Amino acid sequence: MAKRKALGRGLGAYFPDMEESGEKKSGEASGGVNPYIETGERVNVILHIPVTNVRPNPNQPRKEFDEFKLQELSESIQQHGLIQPITVRYVGEKRYELISGERRLRAARMAGFHDIPAYVREIDDKQSLAFALVENVQREELNPIEIAMGYRRLIDECDYTQDEVSKKVGKSRSAVTNFLRLLNLPPLIQRALRDGKISTGHARALITIEDPELQQQILDKAISEDYSVRQIEDAVRRTAKKKSKKRKVVTEKDQADFELNELAKQLRHKLSTKVQIKKKNDGGEIRIEYYSDEDLDRLISVFETL
Repeated sequence: MAKRKALGRGLGAYFPDMEESGEKKSGEASGGVNPYIETGERVNVILHIPVTNVRPNPNQPRKEFDEFKLQELSESIQQHGLIQPITVRYVGEKRYELISGERRLRAARMAGFHDIPAYVREIDDKQSLAFALVENVQREELNPIEIAMGYRRLIDECDYTQDEVSKKVGKSRSAVTNFLRLLNLPPLIQRALRDGKISTGHARALITIEDPELQQQILDKAISEDYSVRQIEDAVRRTAKKKSKKRKVVTEKDQADFELNELAKQLRHKLSTKVQIKKKNDGGEIRIEYYSDEDLDRLISVFETL
């Protein structure tokens, strides 16, 4: 009877770069790991390692873990075992650093597991960061701000372009750009987005408002009255229309004042005395000052010559 593979058929789907062989080398234990190979040289293999020997990834993008969902996963692992191994890298002294799978690691610890199956990869710090970021931003549990921060770190710390990020995470270039734009939002809107009080559609509509106080007003109303994205867009348009109208009125008034001031200057020059022009409703008044009877006679003479 043919021997059944100890690791199961599905491993290649998780790790397509692994070479599987039906022959067992001399000195190898079941699972294809040579017990006489130094721990640090065991790469691209599956090992069962103590959970206490795995340290968290310092570059972990996810900052919050749902305890209820962790408990559910822990109960599932207790009943069915851990189906998908975590991914780690060797850091020396029989210690490993997590690359991906922190939820699985935490749940295994909650379930009381002593060791855990782990795929050991040989990668540097930058590759480790990239693996962790890509693995995390592809998960639905992350909020939009965490995803956006993951994209930003891939660009800033891993030297990826936006095109490369889009290919790595399986998103369109425009989707990546839209997520990155969320990081331009003020903290109050980012917090609402992170807490799930508004959606990315709401946030994108609020980006167009430059006045922080006005953003806060519309945000508060949107949350309290459960605005749809369309309602926020309408509110933003109404606000922009009011501001445009106000700017137009102010501009016309400024222009009228400027023209009256210029006319007053011309009259002062011609009459050699103080002249004021004041606008009143549809009309106004021109005030010309004189300082003696002789000055009045002079002004009258000027008017007669005009």
